[in-house]
Amino acid sequence: MGLVLMVAAIIVVQREMRHLHWADIRHALAGIPAATLWAGAGMTVLSYVVLSFYDWLAVRQIGRTMPFRRTAFAAFCSYVLSHNLGFSAISGAAVRFRLYGNWGLRPLEVAQIIAFCSATYLLGAAVLIGGVLLWEPEMVPVVGARVPHLLLEGVGLLLWGGVALYILLGRRLNEVTLWRWTITFPSSSMAVAQTVVSAAEVAATAAIAYIFLPDAPGLGYGVFLAIYIASYTAGLVASVPGGLGVFDGAMMLALGSYMPSTSIITAILIFRLFYYIIPLFLAGVMFAGHELFLRGDAVLLSRKAGKDSPARGPRTARPSVVIRESEADFSVAVATGAVSLCGGVLIALTILDPETWDNAAGRLHTLFGMAGDYLLSLIGVALIGLAIGLSQRVTLAWKVTLGLLAAAAGLTLLRGSPLVIPALMALVAILIAPFRNSYYRHARVLSEPLSFPTIMSLLLLIACVIVLACAGPHDALGGSWWEIMLFASSSGVGRWTMGLAVMLGLLMIMRLIRPGRIAIMPWDGEGQAQYHMLDHAVDAVGVAWMPSGLIVGARGQALLPFVRRGTFLIGLGDPAGNAEDCVSAIWWLRDLAVQEGRQPAFWCVGSMFLSVYNDLGLTAWPLPGPAQEAHSPGVETFYLCARPTDARLLQSLMHN
Repeated sequence: MGLVLMVAAIIVVQREMRHLHWADIRHALAGIPAATLWAGAGMTVLSYVVLSFYDWLAVRQIGRTMPFRRTAFAAFCSYVLSHNLGFSAISGAAVRFRLYGNWGLRPLEVAQIIAFCSATYLLGAAVLIGGVLLWEPEMVPVVGARVPHLLLEGVGLLLWGGVALYILLGRRLNEVTLWRWTITFPSSSMAVAQTVVSAAEVAATAAIAYIFLPDAPGLGYGVFLAIYIASYTAGLVASVPGGLGVFDGAMMLALGSYMPSTSIITAILIFRLFYYIIPLFLAGVMFAGHELFLRGDAVLLSRKAGKDSPARGPRTARPSVVIRESEADFSVAVATGAVSLCGGVLIALTILDPETWDNAAGRLHTLFGMAGDYLLSLIGVALIGLAIGLSQRVTLAWKVTLGLLAAAAGLTLLRGSPLVIPALMALVAILIAPFRNSYYRHARVLSEPLSFPTIMSLLLLIACVIVLACAGPHDALGGSWWEIMLFASSSGVGRWTMGLAVMLGLLMIMRLIRPGRIAIMPWDGEGQAQYHMLDHAVDAVGVAWMPSGLIVGARGQALLPFVRRGTFLIGLGDPAGNAEDCVSAIWWLRDLAVQEGRQPAFWCVGSMFLSVYNDLGLTAWPLPGPAQEAHSPGVETFYLCARPTDARLLQSLMHN
């Protein structure tokens, strides 16, 4: 459904804007009064203030109490990131898990908050859409003039009936059991509060864009509200970063009969600036400050761990400090969304013709013109495929992504695009570059022997590249691949061959950057012999029973013995072998623990890889007495790396 919406939006936006220049938009922007800008800013503030009550209500629904400033902070950061990055199941959910996890909430409670907030939006949208269908069905875009009004009014009544049923169920249902989990159902008063808050937030957000539209006969606020909700919902369904293209295309299609394209795109751009871009920078600064304070607390906790061993237990407990999540998880989630956003921007970039400036950049554009947009649009597709690899923490995806972002920044600058485009590409590259340790998995194409499926994938990718190189633009007009496919005068077979090559190439990229499989060796005579041949192998790890097996590093140059004890998967000592491959073995143990539903931990490790264990969200606790004597006593301090809440239990498990 998202793909269909995106293709339809590309066709609509291209037809409406293919001859529109930035000079037209700048002229329209200059004509907006200052009072209108201030009114739009005020409505933006009001919208986000109302939005903060989503999380405030959700926290109370799960039976927790939390200061309003915290829930408002979580709502603002999560919604701003999900608005801009798309994939709200990744971006917005990652922020909430990160924040609420650090504030002491369990994963199921955070999941309930996310579900509650999603239901809240649906309630408000249903009330508003139902009202428009009941009162002004003829004003609904596209369908209002083609579908019988009685049918539309029936849909409106059905939406209102669904909301009323949700509210009334709160009088009958107290709890809902799903499998082994029991979830508290919202009371009738809470359901009414959800509906009111959501309806007010959606209405305020729509007012931001409505303020910037010129007066048009027949376009009242109620009509525009229906247009906005339909367009915004289409962007959500498509899961495109920021609803880019889909939201804009739906708005242009619905508003095209009321006003010219210049006025529509100007209002959309200012709306995006006020509701998306400016809040994104504010949320980024606020979240960065929070992370710095959190890291400072983590450092204090690590220092304190030197004084409080798990055997004695910590002297104090601060839930906001001791409950830490992996920083790598959050950075990977943000990188996935940000790179997808860049890919979408590059694909949609040719909607507006570049300015041909009378300077060096303009002359370079003349030389660059024919193949530039085509190449950038293909880079956009590749970035979307690589984002899947980033989400799976593949090193090759990280390296290629950095190269493509740098190339895109240079090419968009030569193209004469607005400086915000190359700046965005450079900023995303700078943001993901420091997190090299988060991408530890080697691609299957590099880490495993070449199999027939892998060879076929490589050959198909090469064939796609050859097809796209031969089918590229051959005149001065240039154009992206989707422009050529949809609007070129060439034969239909050739055009759809190009589209097939793009989609097949994207699929092959995703197949080739898949991470290698987690390799496990048995702890038998052969496994022990291979382990003890590696550097830093140890003869004992402070326990009296045998390991369950050996985890093999991504390159096969490191081995890590492990044991399963209760709900834990425990690495015994540091990995032995190549230092870089040792890092991948540590992360592989974490992945295996997640697959098995266990908690990862590491027993009797040295200081060499403490930063890696910290990236997993684990705290290092010095081990006393017998554990130290198992290694060379007096040479180095050894640690138990685990979540602070698990440290005492693991100490007991490993000695029993």
